[in-house]
Amino acid sequence: MAPKNVNVNANRNANRNENTRLGSPLQRRSFLNGSIAAAVTATALGGATAAQAADAGPALKEPVLKVGAGRAAIDIPPALLPLDGFTTVHDDLYVRILLLENGSRRVALAVLDLTSISAEAIAAMRTTIAKASGVATADIVVTVTHTFSAPHVQATTSSTGAAQYVQQITKATATAIAAAVEGLRPARVGFGTGTCDVNVNRDVLTADGWWLGTGERGSSDKSVGVTRLDDLDGNPIAVLINYAVQSSVMMESVMAGGDLPITADLAGAAVQHMEKQYDGEAVGFFLVGSCGDQAPAFRSKRYTIDKDKKWSQVDAQDAGWLLLTVQGERLGTEAVRVSETIRTSSGGSGSTVRLLTDTVTVDTMAMGHPTGPTKTYDFTPTGTADVPVWILQLGNGVFVGVEPELSTDTALAIKKHSPFPHTAVMSMLEGGSKNMAEAQSYARITYEAMDSSYAQGSAETVAAKIGTLLHSLRA
Repeated sequence: MAPKNVNVNANRNANRNENTRLGSPLQRRSFLNGSIAAAVTATALGGATAAQAADAGPALKEPVLKVGAGRAAIDIPPALLPLDGFTTVHDDLYVRILLLENGSRRVALAVLDLTSISAEAIAAMRTTIAKASGVATADIVVTVTHTFSAPHVQATTSSTGAAQYVQQITKATATAIAAAVEGLRPARVGFGTGTCDVNVNRDVLTADGWWLGTGERGSSDKSVGVTRLDDLDGNPIAVLINYAVQSSVMMESVMAGGDLPITADLAGAAVQHMEKQYDGEAVGFFLVGSCGDQAPAFRSKRYTIDKDKKWSQVDAQDAGWLLLTVQGERLGTEAVRVSETIRTSSGGSGSTVRLLTDTVTVDTMAMGHPTGPTKTYDFTPTGTADVPVWILQLGNGVFVGVEPELSTDTALAIKKHSPFPHTAVMSMLEGGSKNMAEAQSYARITYEAMDSSYAQGSAETVAAKIGTLLHSLRA
């Protein structure tokens, strides 16, 4: 990944000389603000019922899909450092916002280069986005790329630095949504799928039990889902990349000089590569997929397993930047290749924009804090919890999202049973809520199973509920 100070424009209609930096890791939160309904809420943007059309007399015009996109970097000045242990900024963290309109209502998708995000920061973002765009707070979806090389956001009351950090996030949000509103215009949408081998299952068997590493034989979804949104002249407004991997190439890697750098990591490198290919005219979005058991194939600070199945860690330090650059370029190159094969269309079902939210009740357990492998573990039940589900339909494609980090097998099951030809599965919505492992992980006692507050069977229950919701949209 290139070092910071690369100027990426907000969008083709925004000020091309502005380089407002945006980035900030936000702490995980357990559930949505009160702004999102607990019961099923289907928000269809535009259109009219048959009865309404009949009462209106003349046939109503079909709503036109409009799209706007903006980005801004989170300004982390030297005076804010060190922050959450990070001592320098290698490359900027960004807020990117996609604005969708079809008829009289709008939906906004905000993606931040963060590990997670606090409820307080999300509330501030929603207020800013709603005021600038007219989007109802319940129609604003917030997620993160899950880069581990970004400071967590603490409560603004915890310190002056924490309060300034949230202010910088909010400021960048304001810039990004202003660009999205300014650039809102009639659009067409298309979908494509590619393949890229820069992720790997991170569960490996050691002499002491299952732990983290490079599990070459484990499940891993190599598919790259790409959504392209063009204006009516065929110019890309936004390109969305859905891929199953944690952005952790540089996670905890300390440089030779002692610095712990901030970076948007793999997600940022891939998106930056894609945006450069379109000369900054298109805004790129990284939608993290089933990242619970998926790590980058090559990490700077990595786990190694010897012939006796003993594990240890090695840090490549400054040499790790090459690993990041190469893998980000590889993923970004495939995303661009797929994007260039997509033929966007408008009208009919291609104009549909619908947001559906619901919850599903699952069993819970006491969450552990694993520091190493083990062959015995007590999964202690604690009760139940409601897990929120978001489904955004855009034409013939759907984006399915939940708070916890799903595992590969769960996402593959959702895709397999989806009635939509293009289905993107997303983790880390609303800032994330740790792992939701599949059944096999509990039997193996993997990191994902221990690092979870969700009991065995939760992932399968959520996947089944998502399947039901998807089929209801297709009915």
